Amino acid sequence: MSKKQQPVIVGLDIGTTKVVAIAGRKNEFGKVEVLGFGRADSNGVSHGVVMNIEQCIRSIEQAIENCIASNPDLDIREVYVGIAGQHIKSLQTRGDRVRVNIEDEISKDDIDLLIRDQNKTYIPAGDQIIDVIPQDFTVDSTPYVTNPIGMSGVKIGANFHLITGDRHAIRNIKRCVDKSHLITRDLVLQPLASAAAVMNDEDLEAGVAVVDIGGGTTDMAIFYDGILRHTAVIPYAGVNITNDIRNGLGVLRAQAEQMKVQFGSSLAAEANAREYITIPGLRGLAPKEISVRALSDIIQARIEEILDYVVFHLKQVNLDTRLHGGIILTGGGARLKHIVQLTQFKTGLNVRIGMPSEHLAGGHAEVLRNPMYATCIGLILRGYHDYENGKMQFTGDGNLYMPVGERGLHEAEPEEAPAVAEAPAAPVQAIALQPEVPAAEPDEERKKSVQKRNEKVKTMLSMFKGKFMEIFGEDNTNID
Repeated sequence: MSKKQQPVIVGLDIGTTKVVAIAGRKNEFGKVEVLGFGRADSNGVSHGVVMNIEQCIRSIEQAIENCIASNPDLDIREVYVGIAGQHIKSLQTRGDRVRVNIEDEISKDDIDLLIRDQNKTYIPAGDQIIDVIPQDFTVDSTPYVTNPIGMSGVKIGANFHLITGDRHAIRNIKRCVDKSHLITRDLVLQPLASAAAVMNDEDLEAGVAVVDIGGGTTDMAIFYDGILRHTAVIPYAGVNITNDIRNGLGVLRAQAEQMKVQFGSSLAAEANAREYITIPGLRGLAPKEISVRALSDIIQARIEEILDYVVFHLKQVNLDTRLHGGIILTGGGARLKHIVQLTQFKTGLNVRIGMPSEHLAGGHAEVLRNPMYATCIGLILRGYHDYENGKMQFTGDGNLYMPVGERGLHEAEPEEAPAVAEAPAAPVQAIALQPEVPAAEPDEERKKSVQKRNEKVKTMLSMFKGKFMEIFGEDNTNID
């Protein structure tokens, strides 16, 4: 497929500290060419949850404007949005289905029906299913089937990993995107998007844990034997480290963030105890000197707490010693000095920093060679996964694409109809209004019949009322 036939897909990462919009398109080598890049400071979002709608909308609009400014030829209408937050939960389910046409081979429709049945799974009130991910399939008595399409069998089943979230938190994210004049093509769990950007087939086979240390949350996805085994959202991340520095050293938030990035270390033992940082005083106060060793002590304490959660989730699925691919650190927090060494010490696994540049072509590749952009690149890859698996069809006009409905492509066509039939809309409406004049007579007759029925009912009720009053009057007379 040539480059002109590939759609332009936009990923929108709404984080606690930043909002990033990246537009990309795959080239003939399967690499993503970045066509537009925009970033803005995030306001109104705390730990992955929207707290202020208006501020979040302004941040999204600013990121989209910056993306379009980098490439004025872009026309951004639809986006893939990453989602995270403390409200995200996951659970394991099992589904089975007996096929009707057993003579036919198992098709993609059978798999889709099996997945669709999982949307009926009971979840706590107020939650909503975000994604249904098949793990492994069973065909009759044959377990651990990776791809059953093309096989023969009567009964097909699968183990599923369901990702759920708070319905109102999801609606708030969608509302922010909608009010920014964009369409949410799909919501994707951020650790899965990050994993798609920093992993390859070898990592998937060997077994890895992708740990995305973001601004508000630390997201985690565990893969083993080529299957997603577990996902988790840890409510501690870069913002918590910044707040610890601000409260522990008595500095401003901006100063704490700058010290963390420039001088911070995840291993206090590696910090120079004789090195000091001079902070300007407030309103004429004397400058403050802060030890780099004290700064690193605060950072290490919070990173160790995050890693304790990582080890806990690894032990929860009994994979704390079986991941031969180790741990892949990504996200903005992965840029901290010596975080690889501390993670190796706490988990006992091999550790590396995951960069999204593996899936990128030229252009912005050097600018985006940063783990903090892994989620946004992964959102673009998720869009191409949908496109290549028939969940989205490219219209070929202006790099637009439309979704493929569950019943077929014909469900998406009415969305485009108003734009095509906009000119003849007026005469069609005039023709439709003409038959309504003779239709007035049946309406009048219906009204008259209803009035007569109401009058009869009133008469009957008045008769019953009179009878009851006579009865109660006789009873009162007898009592007296």
